[in-house]
Amino acid sequence: MIRRLHLLLVLLFTFTNTIAQKSTASKQVSSFTVEAPQLHSNKKIWVYLPENYLTTKKKFSVIYMHDAQNLFDTKTSYSGEWNIDEKLDSLHAQVIVVGIEHGNEKRLEELTPYKNEKYGGGKADDYLEFIVKTLKPQIDKTYRTKPQKKNTLIMGSSLGGLTSYYATLKYPEVFGKAGVFSPAFWINRKEIFELEQKIKKQKTKYYFLCGDKEGDDDSMVSDLNNMEHLINTKRCYCLNLNEKKIVKGGQHNEKLWRDGFVKAILWLGY
Repeated sequence: MIRRLHLLLVLLFTFTNTIAQKSTASKQVSSFTVEAPQLHSNKKIWVYLPENYLTTKKKFSVIYMHDAQNLFDTKTSYSGEWNIDEKLDSLHAQVIVVGIEHGNEKRLEELTPYKNEKYGGGKADDYLEFIVKTLKPQIDKTYRTKPQKKNTLIMGSSLGGLTSYYATLKYPEVFGKAGVFSPAFWINRKEIFELEQKIKKQKTKYYFLCGDKEGDDDSMVSDLNNMEHLINTKRCYCLNLNEKKIVKGGQHNEKLWRDGFVKAILWLGY
């Protein structure tokens, strides 16, 4: 009886704490819902605008990011937010960020280019077509953007890192820069490496990031090293189009990606 009462009290405290938690998103962040015909669903989109957006007529580069629930707001994040809005405010960054919420139980489907024999998935083509053909045109029409590929970045972590990288191969004319954090190459390793090998030329600018403690083995680090090497066989290293950061002790979590965000966008440029 006492144990049951204790459990009820714990559950009540957890529920009350969740309800009481306040949003941490800044006033520069808003959201809207858009129909995603390619996914047969609606998508909630979060948009960060620079502090001076309303007081200037200038146009801005755009960063498209996955897993929007974890970018701006502790209240909606699964295991801690990236603090994107606070970090960009502190930099007075002249960039718009468009965050696409993941599809919850459909996240693996949307963020994997190929079907995995064990885990399924494989609908990233539909997801990216939504971004390129539905979302981006609406963003470019609604906000003052620089629509060219050199001003269009894509960024994500884990499955989002995998899909961000894949996006640059599928739509090189759209995405000129990519932040690829802890990419889950392992889930589509054979296919993604074969696709990269088929690419003759690459002009995309990449910032790669991972930790050396992201799993029981060093596959994350080795996959990243192998992919970077493969890219570099197709262009001169002197062009300085790749940057790779392997964080000592870094684990597969929001802290690693949150801590690496600013250096990534500063190096990529916007």
